[in-house]
Amino acid sequence: MRITVHRKAHFNAAHRLFRKDWDDERNFEVFGKCSNPHYHGHNYELIVSVTGEPNPETGFVMDLKILKELIYSEVEEAFDHKNLNVEVPEFEELIPTAENIAVVIWNKLRTKIKEDHDLEITLYETPRNFVTYKGE
Repeated sequence: MRITVHRKAHFNAAHRLFRKDWDDERNFEVFGKCSNPHYHGHNYELIVSVTGEPNPETGFVMDLKILKELIYSEVEEAFDHKNLNVEVPEFEELIPTAENIAVVIWNKLRTKIKEDHDLEITLYETPRNFVTYKGE
């Protein structure tokens, strides 16, 4: 029996979608207003999902208090109220699209969660735009 537990969190961050090797015109053509040289922000909603067999002693797939602490230390402290392009090392050369942010979060959490548990990240950039990544 495998069960999935979910933990929601959020963070607010600014970013700019652009390629350094393109001029402003090309960046605007591809990324639109998201390429604003003065950046823009989002209120990101995050769902971290962990799937595995419940521990027979505790009944937990994963202690949600531990998951909450991991999300706080690995994601919220690193990303909340930050300019992702400027203040988060993972995005120094990586465009901080929702897709790339989800992969970075997955990579940060994957090493902290039991190998026999599956991990899935769902990241809402807006209420209507979201991505899901599960390490594939």
